[in-house]
Amino acid sequence: MKLSDFDFDLPKSLIAQYPCASRTDSRLLVQKNSLIDSTFSQLGDYLKPNDLLILNDTKVIPARLFGHKDSRGKVEVLVERLVNEHEALVMIKSSRSPKIGSYIILENQSYFKICDKNDGIYKVDFESFSILNVLNEIGHIPLPPYIDRDDAKEDHSRYQTVYAKNDGAVAAPTAGLHFDELLLSSLEKKGISHAFITLHVGAGTFQPVKVEDIESHKMHSEYYEISTETIDKIEQAKALGGRVIAVGTTAVRTLESAFDNGRLKNQKGDTDIFIYPGFKFQIVDAMITNFHLPKSSLLMLVSAFIGFEEMFETYHHAIKQKYRFFSYGDAMLLEKKSE
Repeated sequence: MKLSDFDFDLPKSLIAQYPCASRTDSRLLVQKNSLIDSTFSQLGDYLKPNDLLILNDTKVIPARLFGHKDSRGKVEVLVERLVNEHEALVMIKSSRSPKIGSYIILENQSYFKICDKNDGIYKVDFESFSILNVLNEIGHIPLPPYIDRDDAKEDHSRYQTVYAKNDGAVAAPTAGLHFDELLLSSLEKKGISHAFITLHVGAGTFQPVKVEDIESHKMHSEYYEISTETIDKIEQAKALGGRVIAVGTTAVRTLESAFDNGRLKNQKGDTDIFIYPGFKFQIVDAMITNFHLPKSSLLMLVSAFIGFEEMFETYHHAIKQKYRFFSYGDAMLLEKKSE
């Protein structure tokens, strides 16, 4: 398949710039034998006892920083990955690329040293400063490029799932933004449990595929973890006839990455799995996801999951019915296409 096969026209007015007043107020498009227009608060109506939701508990860090070079030239910094307490991989936007060995001075007079550069990503050392302390003091929430405004106070809580726990993401696992504690609790009472994985979403999630032959696309790498406890819950759910429902493409990618030689394995590491039509899903039975960018790897994942024609039918319906798109937008509940 070609990149141009995954393009579509989206009215700019449908790109959500702010979250709904309440998380569960989002609309929900349910794709089963037909398309059903619903609301996220009614999610339980489309699930059944013994279904298991897989949630990504990564926590978005306030990863955008502002400062200047030794030469006083202004810079914008996006922390892409935390290596340890003092070292990170970052992207730097400036009029001229900073030199290896030079320093960037930030707004609170903390600083970091440029140690190396590879494929446009800098390895930096904050030396005596704790990176998370610096980020929590002066960092900005790294809203996606299609949200055309500066970050606001409410973004610190709303661009974050209610179960966020492990620092490291520079973008939210947005399908999880629709859940609140009350909804999770009400689902539990119906016999619909949940378990956690961690995948630290990188800025590469917003990068469009640029090669016409999609099989030539190289995916960005992201860190993930899956525990024995989560694997046990998955095996129990399947044994009882329940479905494994991945909340977000990050949960899909984690689960399918952890499947090896016929079974799930508890593990941690990096994944650059690229899921596109033709992929054979081994673990995930259904998924909840937001609407994705044209020509994106995530749109290709959805197409692989429900079918190419079904994906476009779903998106055309969403556009016609004026669903809100992307990170602060509405959601879909999708069932895996039968083989």
